[in-house]
Amino acid sequence: MKKQKDLAKASEAELTSKYEDLKKELIKLNAQRSTGTNMENPSRIRIIKRTIARINTFLRNKPKGGSQ
Repeated sequence: MKKQKDLAKASEAELTSKYEDLKKELIKLNAQRSTGTNMENPSRIRIIKRTIARINTFLRNKPKGGSQ
């Protein structure tokens, strides 16, 4: 997945777009796991969860473009 420095440089729109894509992929992988389908890479679920957490952290810590 993306490195932390790449996430820090990304804009808020890019981060939210990446977040939405990863959430969709996570839903698909969880569905595969629950139905018992053989997954190509079961550790991908953990990687996606960690990347989602990183994105949430960056979104929370990024300064808003408003008044200060």
